[in-house]
Amino acid sequence: MTNTWLLIANGSEARLFDTELHPETLTVLQEFKHPESREKTSELISDKMGRYQGDAGTGYGSYNEPTDPQEHEMERFAAELAHTLEEGRTSNSFKHLIIASSPRFHGLLNGKLNGHLSKMVTKHINKDLTSFNNRELLERLGG
Repeated sequence: MTNTWLLIANGSEARLFDTELHPETLTVLQEFKHPESREKTSELISDKMGRYQGDAGTGYGSYNEPTDPQEHEMERFAAELAHTLEEGRTSNSFKHLIIASSPRFHGLLNGKLNGHLSKMVTKHINKDLTSFNNRELLERLGG
């Protein structure tokens, strides 16, 4: 096994490719969509703020979301992608991994990769390449 997997991603979509180290073509293994990452915050949260019992039963207060709902959805998507990559690693489906993703999402995704998987990443590209077709990707990546 000398193949390389290539993950092209942003916060709401991704494509996973299987390729040899010097490819002429890219083979799509899987496509991912996570439209929740693009929804408006108002569509991701309930209409009313949560309520909780105040200190010592003296009253009620409001509960504010601790994180941005869109950020939370992007983290969920990053975890889903990391899980898929980990399954590939444990089944010895690839030897090397290249990750190209938008800068904001790249940090979230890297935070979800375990140590074994991180060591397999041979190249990080902090750029959103999801809009490119396979031929354009090969040109961009020097294939």
